[in-house]
Amino acid sequence: MMPISRKRALTIAGTVSFFGLLLTSCTAETGAVGEPADGGVTVVATTTQMGSLATEITDCAGGATQVLMSPSDDPHQFEASSAQMVDMIEADLVVANGLGLESAMQRSIDNAVVDGAEVVELAPELDPLPISADEQHEHGDDSHDHGEHGHEHGTHDAHVWMDVSRMADGAELLGEEIAAATGDETYVSCGTEVAEELRDVDAEIADIMAGLGSPRLVTDHAAYNYFADRYGVEVSGVVVPGGSTDAEPSSQDLAELSELLSEQGADALVTSKANKNRLVTALADEANGTVPVVELYENAVGEPGSDAETYQDAMLYNAKSMADAIN
Repeated sequence: MMPISRKRALTIAGTVSFFGLLLTSCTAETGAVGEPADGGVTVVATTTQMGSLATEITDCAGGATQVLMSPSDDPHQFEASSAQMVDMIEADLVVANGLGLESAMQRSIDNAVVDGAEVVELAPELDPLPISADEQHEHGDDSHDHGEHGHEHGTHDAHVWMDVSRMADGAELLGEEIAAATGDETYVSCGTEVAEELRDVDAEIADIMAGLGSPRLVTDHAAYNYFADRYGVEVSGVVVPGGSTDAEPSSQDLAELSELLSEQGADALVTSKANKNRLVTALADEANGTVPVVELYENAVGEPGSDAETYQDAMLYNAKSMADAIN
């Protein structure tokens, strides 16, 4: 787990020289951190879910947030650009999910920390669930050390945003961390306000899911452990082994899932709206359309104009879509 670090002074000449060379060859990079009107606090968030929380908190207190990933990006596979690395270094605070979710950009995060970025990983602070023995077997033991920071990948589930109550705690923590990084206590009260709204959303989702009994889901990858733990669903099968999206199921895995659907059935097959898994569609075809396929916002919030562009709206969409498909 990456400890919460306080911002260190930059070695300006070395940093500017290094990144200046990188930026001259990168003309299509994402823009710099959005500047608040008063030139105040800037936050950079890695994922869209963390970005949604951070944006609400900074908007409340007069700051600004930049989100590195877009709704179409897979957080397991996203790589930061050189311009985004500069943005992380220059921000007051970088908010990451952690627990190995941003595996493809972890080296970039670690390099940004070396160059002075202050990074907080929220997931390790939110009572993370352990990965099951089966998932650890599939994922392998990939714990490793990045420089001075140790990151345990493969021991805890990174998908904490699938439990809104945990993200409410995360909003409070994030408000405190932005306040500590900037000296502006307004962020504490703003974090509390966002947390209260999230707890209302959590209660609404719990009410929706309670009306379904204990639905049985087959999911595209192991992203639903927190959702199952909080909202009373059963994940009876997973298409892609391990906690990431970059593995491949064996033919035996798929045969066993097909047999499970044939013999025991399921209430829904679940996949990502942004990155649909073709194997889920194939399993639905084998079940002769008896099991509905539900496309959810599992890796990111929705695109602008989707009515799911905030974390709260995306999670409510997920619960309502499950209910519509299963009822």
